Amino acid sequence: MRRPTRKLNFLIEETICRDLEQLVSPGKRSLVVNEALRKELERIRRKNAVEKLTERSSATEKLSTREIVEGLSGDRSSH
Repeated sequence: MRRPTRKLNFLIEETICRDLEQLVSPGKRSLVVNEALRKELERIRRKNAVEKLTERSSATEKLSTREIVEGLSGDRSSH
């Protein structure tokens, strides 16, 4: 089953365009560009998530390994 598609108009560098035309057959170009964009967008999402986690971790109280283990032990024994 095909996913819904949408036509976009954007600019790419001439050298990238030439490589795309030389390396990828006309029927496969949209698929290649779509997959490349999907991977790049996922990379951006992960980077943003790491930045948020880093910000939050610096704002939270630091716990020692002992405190973590004691907290986990207490939590496990309550079940």
